[in-house]
Amino acid sequence: AYVAPIYPEIARMARKEGVVILEAVIDTEGRVVNLRVLRSEPLLDRAARDAVRQWKYEPTLLSGTPVPIVMTITVRFTLS
Repeated sequence: AYVAPIYPEIARMARKEGVVILEAVIDTEGRVVNLRVLRSEPLLDRAARDAVRQWKYEPTLLSGTPVPIVMTITVRFTLS
């Protein structure tokens, strides 16, 4: 399940756009259990982490057994 990040008001007022890249560990139930920022946009990092922590994935199966995986997630912030 995807939860959109909430654009921080301070970033909106500063007209800040950018990309936050996160490394995530997805557990055997498809939950995000660990996040690390690989590419930072200081005004946007927290909003990206807060949203991605709520995401839910289909578990990855190896020979039919759910296994944890590490993946990279890109969150883009653009003003309309």
